[in-house]
Amino acid sequence: MFELMHWFDLLGVMVFAISGTLIAHSKHMDGFGVVVLATVTGIGGGTLRDIILDVPVFWLHDTSYFVAIFGAIFICILLLNSHRVIPQQMLQIADALGLAFFAVMGTQKALDIGMPDTTAIIMGVLTACFGGLIRDVVAREVPLLLKGELYAITCILGGLVYTQMLKSSLSIEIAMVSAMSVTLLIRLLAMRYNLILHVFRYTN
Repeated sequence: MFELMHWFDLLGVMVFAISGTLIAHSKHMDGFGVVVLATVTGIGGGTLRDIILDVPVFWLHDTSYFVAIFGAIFICILLLNSHRVIPQQMLQIADALGLAFFAVMGTQKALDIGMPDTTAIIMGVLTACFGGLIRDVVAREVPLLLKGELYAITCILGGLVYTQMLKSSLSIEIAMVSAMSVTLLIRLLAMRYNLILHVFRYTN
């Protein structure tokens, strides 16, 4: 089971590192800027989670996360330099995949150390959203977390699905795949149909 969770974690890091690399490309950053943006996007959320939970930060003794980040950067550089065109929704799709992976993995890590479900879901949201928040702030963009289609809400729903499926005595593998699928599907639907949680009436 640990092996499966580790691979999911690496996939999430890679997907978010891809989204960071794409933003760096769109902002015409140099090589160091690409590495910084991809890295903070890939591990920023999980780092904050581990600091809050007062557990060892996950990447300090495991270099495979940096292998995943640099692998994602290398693949993106090759593709971008050969095609020089970023599909319009490629960034948001990569970001949605990262949300799906990390919302569940963050929730599970909190559950592993005995946190209640509500706290675990909040940790899942932080894990999934904070890396992208840092990415957008560094790139001087309005964070996706704060605008547009449903974002953090999809992570909350995914965390709820995950914790409730575990309480129903379903296997952790089925719960993980189901919750990730729900998170990804809701985010993609929100992007496709422009689903937004309005609380104010805007005149413009």
